[in-house]
Amino acid sequence: MKSAESTSTWGATLAGAALAFWLPGVLHAAQPPADADPGVTSQATHAQADCAALSGQLVGNIVLSATTMPAKSDIPAYCRITGTIAPSLNFEIRFPEAWNRKLYYGGGGGYNGFISPPVAAPLRQGYVEVVSDSGHQGDGMSASFVLNDELAARLFGSEAIPEVMSIALKVVAKAYGVPPVRSYFEGCSTGGREALMAVQRNPALFDGVIARAPAFNWAGFNGAFHRIAVALSVPGAEFNAAKIALLARHVRQACDHLDGVIDGIVANPAACTTRRVNLAALRCSSGKDNGEHCLSDAQLAVVNQWITDVKFQGSNTYVAKGYNLTGNEDDPMNFGVWVSGNGDLKAAGQYVMQDAAVKYYLAKDESADSLAYGPWDKNPAVLDAMAKLNDATDPDIRSFIRHGGKLIVWQGGADAALSVNSTIEYVKQMRQAVGAKNADQSTRLYIAPGVNHCEGGVGPDHVDLLSALDHWISRGAEPGTLMSQKLDESGKVLRALPLCRYPQYPRYTGPKHDAAAINSSSNYVCANP
Repeated sequence: MKSAESTSTWGATLAGAALAFWLPGVLHAAQPPADADPGVTSQATHAQADCAALSGQLVGNIVLSATTMPAKSDIPAYCRITGTIAPSLNFEIRFPEAWNRKLYYGGGGGYNGFISPPVAAPLRQGYVEVVSDSGHQGDGMSASFVLNDELAARLFGSEAIPEVMSIALKVVAKAYGVPPVRSYFEGCSTGGREALMAVQRNPALFDGVIARAPAFNWAGFNGAFHRIAVALSVPGAEFNAAKIALLARHVRQACDHLDGVIDGIVANPAACTTRRVNLAALRCSSGKDNGEHCLSDAQLAVVNQWITDVKFQGSNTYVAKGYNLTGNEDDPMNFGVWVSGNGDLKAAGQYVMQDAAVKYYLAKDESADSLAYGPWDKNPAVLDAMAKLNDATDPDIRSFIRHGGKLIVWQGGADAALSVNSTIEYVKQMRQAVGAKNADQSTRLYIAPGVNHCEGGVGPDHVDLLSALDHWISRGAEPGTLMSQKLDESGKVLRALPLCRYPQYPRYTGPKHDAAAINSSSNYVCANP
């Protein structure tokens, strides 16, 4: 589940200028921009630090290493600070050329184990950027670190971010002489789980948090992955590209027009009911696989399990909501990559994640066959232990709200990795726990139609949530409808849609049969389902 870099949505390239750092602890006076944050003094705005002078410095018992990094592609020049919190929690802090007195912590991905590359936009906007490997080193899709390292398991679960943050604040103060005036966190997938974990368990750590496609329900989500993997392992249940394309076309034919335009995006999922889709119409007459024009009973069983809720029992009930059929299942980074493995089940992202969960959290045996493990909740105690470490499902975030925190939750409507319905259900539970007034004043939920897990898909996937969060906190500008864009590799805008506050969706109101009009956000309104 993806890293902050792979989920970043930032725009055009900034030409690199030479770094010019000043002495540590000394702020370089500069005039603030016209729209400067009123909470940032003119003296502190555009502060710069001496990169070379930070190398070898001690923060506690941590030795810092500093390197000046030249501009590359769309990443501006910056000062890279690295260090290790013993025994093995590696972190990296990136100082921009000119500091805006704010800090941006970028979340991890998968099972972490690596330092995410720089994210362009925060550095361009003047943020100090912080990342870590969460306390172990690996390929990002293995949880082997859990088996014999209790500390690494706890750090991955919830403890790495507050540990690194405590050091990062000291390093920033050493470099600039003052701490940041505001600190924000943004992450997707595992990073989204880390975002909600911080909100729930360390409510005073960040002023604002962006949780993208959060993998917050480790026990429930991995149980759902396991259920689907077992269903796909039945002979005749495999989905090759032709079968996936058949399913996607069927859904689009039933539901694409329900948002006012046929454009490959089912933007009004509430109207795309199971009755309207009528999966039974795809059944092969014999129930067996008769070719590319139909689905076998085993394949239909996979789809039906995919779209239905599932519950598992421990000391709590772990629920994973079903997925929507979106008509985008045939996108190259959708159903085939995450669910079916394009005919090779063990290559599917969900299979890999649940396999690691079985081997290292539940069975505690790296030779265990996850497909033979079951039922998922056969040992409630180990399921509870995994959830205690990794789940961020507590809906009561009143402590975060009382601290003044703001939360933005975002997810792609065509996410095949994590069910958007689970995210919606969490936000509903959160609203009930904190009250509608608190929720409206401090939280937002956005669903991006046609967008895959964290990024990509046929829908516009680029939106600057960081600026929306900062303006909300710094200026009191409450985010409403935002703008999402689809960009080509050069940064050219191919399409734009309004990003509506849930439960609204973008409904087309423009001229019929006009391809250019379909691509313009001005021809859509945010409508209730």
